[in-house]
Amino acid sequence: MSSAALVSGRDGLLAAWELDKQIAFSVGDDVVGPPGRGRRKHPSLAQNASGTILLAWAEDTGWQKGGSLAWQLFKDKKPVGEIQRQDGIAVWNMPAAVAVEEQFYIIY
Repeated sequence: MSSAALVSGRDGLLAAWELDKQIAFSVGDDVVGPPGRGRRKHPSLAQNASGTILLAWAEDTGWQKGGSLAWQLFKDKKPVGEIQRQDGIAVWNMPAAVAVEEQFYIIY
């Protein structure tokens, strides 16, 4: 199963999608992705009031198999800090990112 995400951002539509075991998102005409490799699926996007973008995704999920949550912040199309990870995506679940003012939340 593949998934994608669309969200209305400060400067227009943001889109995220799956590639061959990788994910990426668009900012205007530019394509941005988190550094590194892995079995990444189910991207979700949110943008806060100051323009920082949160990209969240699932890692190592599969048919009848849960996995891990991962996320990366981006500002001006560049990664901010390290990729963060947490175990616990249940079977059939995927992350959903949301921003409220400056704060981000990920539901999974």
